[in-house]
Amino acid sequence: MPRFAANLTMMFTEVSFMDRFAAAAAAGFDAVEFLFPYDFDPEAIAAQLRQHGLTQALFNLPPGDWAAGARGLAALPGREAEFATSVTTALHYAKIIGVDRVHVMSGLADRTDLAALHTYRANLTHLCNAAPAGLTIVIEPINPRDMPGYFLNDFTFAADLIADLGLPNLKLQFDIYHRQIIHGDVLTGLRRHMPIIGHIQIAAVPLRHEPGTGELDDARILREVDLLGYTGFVGCEYRPAGDTVAGLGWRKTLTLS
Repeated sequence: MPRFAANLTMMFTEVSFMDRFAAAAAAGFDAVEFLFPYDFDPEAIAAQLRQHGLTQALFNLPPGDWAAGARGLAALPGREAEFATSVTTALHYAKIIGVDRVHVMSGLADRTDLAALHTYRANLTHLCNAAPAGLTIVIEPINPRDMPGYFLNDFTFAADLIADLGLPNLKLQFDIYHRQIIHGDVLTGLRRHMPIIGHIQIAAVPLRHEPGTGELDDARILREVDLLGYTGFVGCEYRPAGDTVAGLGWRKTLTLS
């Protein structure tokens, strides 16, 4: 059975962010992830993790001004200094919180723009070289329906880039929801990319609700994840259709089927 991490940005929103750690633990999760920790004291987050026996599976680098529409900095020419500052901030939080993988968002840019591609490659190299031993950097293709104009929107491109850069701590974040919308062929994608996968996330397609409520056979996909020998966390990056706890029955029905 996969090890699930509750995404505290999307789940348990019935309570305040700092109360979601307790809520996740009470619901049976032993790991959590979220988008961004930067509005909170990292020591306070670390204390919540310790108090409730939780592992931090993942969080993202600062993305720029999210409220103004920014979706990452890594592929934005002319923003290299801001990206370098975001790396320093993220590594500080990672050390205190105690996470072993972080996700870096590319930003909104044209993937055919050579300047954007050069910037992306250079910034990924900088980040991977700056990361301490034991910290994995992951990149995630995001579908253009949810995030129009996002630079990294293709799994094959991401895999080829990882191979070309040859950075041992750079891995692929395989989000099943995004994979289905971009390419389909989820099982083949998992099999092909498993050697470079550093994190997996799941949500139902197309409404991004609880797994098992959409068009995919999520039970079969989760079985395949196990059969492929994946030992990392599967992040539950979905928006509950109603009350978070009331919707958690999928964990038993999907993983026992």
